[in-house]
Parts: sequence; C-alpha cells; structure tokens
Amino acid sequence: MKLTVNGEEHELQAATLADLLALLDYEGEWLATAVNGELVHRTDRSRHHLKDSDRIEILSPMQGG
Repeated sequence: MKLTVNGEEHELQAATLADLLALLDYEGEWLATAVNGELVHRTDRSRHHLKDSDRIEILSPMQGG
C-alpha cells in the first residue's frame, strides 16, 4: 500500500501504525505520531489500522541545541 511518511511516499505493507513503526525501526516511548493530521496516542497505535494513501508523521526528540 502507498503511504506518505514524513513527506516521503513509500510502498509498505503495514496493517497498523505500530506495525509501521516497527517496520521502519522507530522505537521508544518519546515518539509522537499523527495519521492524516490527527494525533495517535502511543497506547492506540496497535489498534490504529492504516489505509492506502494515509499520511503519517513521526516525530522523535533530537539532542543538541
């Protein structure tokens, strides 16, 4: 299925947002995620099913300053 992740199109097979994060090697408690502009809380990621053409934003904290 085609998904846009952080502005880049990808052809990926992930049923849920949690599956997508694992597939892309994102891990950690500090991630912020949104699908189609709607925030998805960490506890809801395994229940949030993805659809073709979804837009996903994944934000992780950066060190430095």
